[in-house]
Amino acid sequence: MDNILADIYPWVKSLHIISVIAWMAGMFYLPRLYVYHADAAPGSEMSETFKVMERRLLRGIINPAMIMTFIFGGLLLLTPGIVDWGAPWIWLKLALVFLMAGFHGNLSKWRKEFAADENQRPAKFYRLVNEIPTVLVIGIVILVVVKPF
Repeated sequence: MDNILADIYPWVKSLHIISVIAWMAGMFYLPRLYVYHADAAPGSEMSETFKVMERRLLRGIINPAMIMTFIFGGLLLLTPGIVDWGAPWIWLKLALVFLMAGFHGNLSKWRKEFAADENQRPAKFYRLVNEIPTVLVIGIVILVVVKPF
């Protein structure tokens, strides 16, 4: 398995990056939809449109992209010589990735609340949380590229 992973490393890395881009695109956009949805009257045509958009974005793009990110990322972690497990940066990077996955879980929970017309949060809340994926991805990229420690 080690030789196979080393041989296909460029492909796995490419597919991981593509998956991350798709996941982050959705993670940046979904909270923005929630900002507008929070201001739409429950049951209105606009609210119903947002429900469809949010469900399709989460189920059609964000969820599959996250799954593929974890699969290809896991294969990268298993590739010999790629990760120095003694370096602190990888552990912090993985912690930030799991925080991103936790935020993804919150987005899913909030989508269900919107779908049931049970959202209790104002648009301002979603404007603030919209920044979370940006902060996390900045940290993740710096840790992976710079490896500061």
